[in-house]
Amino acid sequence: MYKKLRQIWPLALSATIGFILAVALFIPKAYSSNQNVYRVIKERINVLNQIIGYVNHFYFDAVDMAKVMDGAFHGLMEELDPHSPYIPAEDQENISELFKGNFQGIGIEFDILEGFITVISPVPDSPSDIVGLMPGDKIIAINGEDAYKITKTEVFEKLRGKKGTKVTVTIGRIGSSKPFDVTIIRDNIPIYSVGAATMIDEITGYIFLRRFSATTEKEVVKAIDTLLAQGMQRLLFDLRGNSGGLLEQAAAISDQFITTSDTLVYTKGKIKESNQTFVGSANKGNNSFSLIVLINRGSASASEIVSGAIQDLDRGLVIGETSFGKGLVQRQLPLNTGAAIRVTIARYYTPSGD
Repeated sequence: MYKKLRQIWPLALSATIGFILAVALFIPKAYSSNQNVYRVIKERINVLNQIIGYVNHFYFDAVDMAKVMDGAFHGLMEELDPHSPYIPAEDQENISELFKGNFQGIGIEFDILEGFITVISPVPDSPSDIVGLMPGDKIIAINGEDAYKITKTEVFEKLRGKKGTKVTVTIGRIGSSKPFDVTIIRDNIPIYSVGAATMIDEITGYIFLRRFSATTEKEVVKAIDTLLAQGMQRLLFDLRGNSGGLLEQAAAISDQFITTSDTLVYTKGKIKESNQTFVGSANKGNNSFSLIVLINRGSASASEIVSGAIQDLDRGLVIGETSFGKGLVQRQLPLNTGAAIRVTIARYYTPSGD
């Protein structure tokens, strides 16, 4: 056992030294004007080094130091806000699946709010949608295990799985007197942006948008062109249950409807690179049809950017429920290990400044 511990210590020490060196190189540049921040970080890194030393020397069994350090990284990011996670290398594929293809699971858009898995929206026609999960539902247990303060990585691990397998979730719902269990059978989850594009009468087109991913603008343009060719004079653009996605795609979709060179959305952050302004292209948008945007409390982030631009620039009507109200922009930053962090870098504002 002591041999195992002696083998772990050099790895832990080298990892800590590497981290200290990285911080030492970065912090003076980033915080040269704030010596207090530098002092606090230096002190805490020394404490981290002490903790690793004590654990290595005194802990009664072998330690998976990589797992321990990952836990420390998770904790660091979770102290910022619920939208700024540490993403281990092995989970990168799960995180990016929503923007590139499909996966197998129960099909929910979610966030961690006040420690609970909170359903933003079930993916339409997914297993979660079929069993009746609703925006605002809180998953308080998974297969009987408490899910309070669970990480996003753990959510993916527990809720995703092979098609045909089952998972039981315990739901807390506003208006329900007590939590209840729901058993869900996992299935293939479609993740194309446009979930539906059809004419619902002779002049009214309908587009349902699931998310804002890399292909969203292309899909929406194709859908609009198809509906116009079928005689569309007004469009119902359905963003209900759309939890958002890429900021650039939100601006691009807004630009499809706006025919002026007005500001569509702008962001304000701590550093210059986080301050962006997206302006409409006067010759790109199409106003040959009237527009109604549908939203609900599951409409978040990029959905709110589009609906805000449509409303503030008087392009159409926005109707439905009060939207989710996220208002933040994240950026994913790679780490040398293949892991990444997603950091909230700015707030976004609609043309009116809201």
